[in-house]
Amino acid sequence: MDRSKLSASDQAGFSFFGGKNDTDPFPLFAQLRASGAVIPIPNPLGGSGGTWIVTQMEEAIQVLKDHARFTVDPSSLDGYQDIRRTLAETAEASAPATFFTGKSMLFVDEPDHKRLRGLVSKAFTPRYMESLRPRVQEIADELLDQVQAQGRMDIVKDYAYPLPINVISEMLGVPLEDRDQIRVWSEALARGLGYEKQDPTVAAHMSAFGEYTARLVADKRKRQAEDLISQLIAIEEEGDRLNEDELISMITLLIFAGHETTSNLIATGTLMLLDHPRQWEKLKADPGLVPSAVEELLRFNGPATASGPRYATEDVELGGQRIKKGDIVIPVLKSANRDESQFTDPEELDVARRIKRHLAFGHGIHMCLGAPLARVEGDVAFGTLVKRMPNLKLAIPREDIAWHFTLSSQSLASLPVTF
Repeated sequence: MDRSKLSASDQAGFSFFGGKNDTDPFPLFAQLRASGAVIPIPNPLGGSGGTWIVTQMEEAIQVLKDHARFTVDPSSLDGYQDIRRTLAETAEASAPATFFTGKSMLFVDEPDHKRLRGLVSKAFTPRYMESLRPRVQEIADELLDQVQAQGRMDIVKDYAYPLPINVISEMLGVPLEDRDQIRVWSEALARGLGYEKQDPTVAAHMSAFGEYTARLVADKRKRQAEDLISQLIAIEEEGDRLNEDELISMITLLIFAGHETTSNLIATGTLMLLDHPRQWEKLKADPGLVPSAVEELLRFNGPATASGPRYATEDVELGGQRIKKGDIVIPVLKSANRDESQFTDPEELDVARRIKRHLAFGHGIHMCLGAPLARVEGDVAFGTLVKRMPNLKLAIPREDIAWHFTLSSQSLASLPVTF
């Protein structure tokens, strides 16, 4: 297909759902914002219902906040189409439900969402996440100690992935020896799923992930410890608050989401700083800017391209467009975060920028539960790089950097650097 002949909206549909994101989608996002806040695209599921992308911040916030009119759970709508349902139908019938095929916080609205989120929210408060900072710092230093003498490393393999997976695994009580296998499953799920894309191996990986988690829960029932999985088991055993399927779905979600997006933030954020050497120099000159730099990196090129789809529960007007009941509405977070009406020079990276709000973590009741943890990890990760590796440079030509297309984002396949 010759993409040069596609309209802007068709290009967006091709880019988001065809499994081949451009390495730099932002010129297209700017073109789309200039076309309107809410734009129709071809239905990626091939059905008759309409599909819309939301490119500007105010309309994106409206969709993300209004869970009465824009639901994450289409099962109550007639003739709904959902890649989760397709995946569940192809998975092993006996396999435990996971965050993607079961009843997790991602795919329910009130009142179930409030109940499920409330069970783990105390473990993800900003105060508790801040208390983990010394341990996050220890892990970051241990990782850099392993490569310091070499003078080179792969940011993705040696730093951006192992830092968050070790933090969330310690919180949950996932054994050290299992973490490499979790990476295999996570990468398979993140890369193998999309609106027009389902790798034939994904169902098997999803089943294996669910079965592993069920075994982990069974082991924890026999030998409970001071970890979050043990706490969730105790809640489930009290009854009426969490059932077995919800327990497995919750744990797989926390394992997957607890590292995937933060790994992306650290890796992509490092590349963005190397792409903007003046900002890297500014950060080195004033490490106190690291917290604001993390927020700016989240805004400028955050982990998620788009939020999960919403489904209109009734006919509604949005951004001057008439959305029909059952239509799919997808807020494009990376576009909203460069909305010219919200930010001065939004296409520029400025680590000293003062940001009132961005949508990198979403908005409303489904805003990322782990945002406080991601901020602590990002703060430690970039602060430690600035301090210990001030001469960080790409080890390969910029054009040789490879990207992965994932379910809702781009991620770096690797990022070789010298220091």
